[in-house]
Amino acid sequence: MNAVKVAGIALIIAGILGLAYGSFSYTKDTQEVKLGPLEFSVKEKKTVNIPVWAGVAAIVAGGLMLVMGKKQG
Repeated sequence: MNAVKVAGIALIIAGILGLAYGSFSYTKDTQEVKLGPLEFSVKEKKTVNIPVWAGVAAIVAGGLMLVMGKKQG
């Protein structure tokens, strides 16, 4: 299996997951203040929304990569 097919499959899987979940969250640690031995930090929870068009575009691009990979190989 060549790299184009693997990338195509990865795009299709990523597109399906993007459509299924729609968003993902992560926690970002930021250092606010460091005053001598005291250190204050803040954890921010951020959410990234994945647009529907991005999921569909990833599936289409992955499908095209698979079709083009079959024509070349």
